[in-house]
Amino acid sequence: MDSHYSTRTQQLIERLSAFMDEHIYPNEARFEDELAQGDRWQPLVLMEELKHKARAQGLWNLFLPDNEHGTGLSNYEYAPLAESMGRVEWASEVFNCSAPDTGNMEVLLRYGTEEQQRQWLEPLLAGEIRSAFAMTEPDVASSDATNIASSIRRDGADYVIDGRKWWATGAIDRRCKILIFMGKTNPEAPRHAQQSMILVPIDTKGVDVIRYLPVFGFDHAPHGHAEIVFEQVRVPVANLLLGEGRGFEIAQGRLGPGRVHHCMRLIGLAERALEMMCRRTSVRVTFGRPIAEQTVTLERIAEARIRIDQARLLVLDAARTMDSYGNKTAAKQIAMIKVAVPNMAAQVIDWAIQAHGGGGVADRFLAGAYAWARALRLADGPDEVHRNQIGRMELAAHA
Repeated sequence: MDSHYSTRTQQLIERLSAFMDEHIYPNEARFEDELAQGDRWQPLVLMEELKHKARAQGLWNLFLPDNEHGTGLSNYEYAPLAESMGRVEWASEVFNCSAPDTGNMEVLLRYGTEEQQRQWLEPLLAGEIRSAFAMTEPDVASSDATNIASSIRRDGADYVIDGRKWWATGAIDRRCKILIFMGKTNPEAPRHAQQSMILVPIDTKGVDVIRYLPVFGFDHAPHGHAEIVFEQVRVPVANLLLGEGRGFEIAQGRLGPGRVHHCMRLIGLAERALEMMCRRTSVRVTFGRPIAEQTVTLERIAEARIRIDQARLLVLDAARTMDSYGNKTAAKQIAMIKVAVPNMAAQVIDWAIQAHGGGGVADRFLAGAYAWARALRLADGPDEVHRNQIGRMELAAHA
């Protein structure tokens, strides 16, 4: 544990770890069993029970750097908590700290009006509803967000919305009540002032959630990822966030902390995969000796430890820079972790699968962790976009 963490942060780390040991790990099998019964997109009894316990213990909205609604932790202080939660795919929801709700709550807290906050932020903070972020589109390369083609057109007291979105995480969940939609309000404006964000209740006429999208065969129920068609969807002008043309400004404020959260959760996954690899190779014997004594295994275990620790330090540096100087100044560090951590995690988990042989291919945790790590090389911007950004910033530093 980093001695630079405050006493309060260290206490939260210890309390969260104890909660994971007592309530999360012992219930992994129950989660899967309950999910397999009936409608996979309905809320689970287990989840609601655990959320009640977490909130009662003050382990709630840990991600929010706001003392009134959250714990007031900085990105740096929250990072080890995100890592601990990341060791189980669904654990962050127990503490009301799961994406995309975390980012959407920050958007509403930072940019929402009092009425928007009353209607949507308050039930999200209470864990009573869930939300989704509708930005990516199937018909254009959304790695360049200026390509977004969906429209938000003013018509009297309403905006009329048309477009097709996909990878709207959480929109399949029966508890999802609100979407944050990004589209163009003025295609003639300067390139980064064409887009706006607007709140769209999911039950609005013209919103059609047409299918869920699997991640390498995993449906991620009961949360899931959706493709959604918006056809002549009318919402009041009051649903607009911040103002016309402010979509990119909101997106930058939203994505920075979210990338730290994703990366620290992935480090938690990688740590658990390494633990599984060490335990497995210590007891499996091939050619007369434990697999752990084979040179190739020792090298992989050593390399996994090196890469995990490197990645963690990189993320903590990004978090410190964000806390001290803001997201804009930390842009290069944020881009670096977004490339480094998913690649690291996918490799470490791959080695763990290899160590488990046929059992690794069939193990739901390892297979699911690998699929998610690989998917995160695309989510929140693909590797190529971030590498280009890093390269340009590095060149500029030496111009």
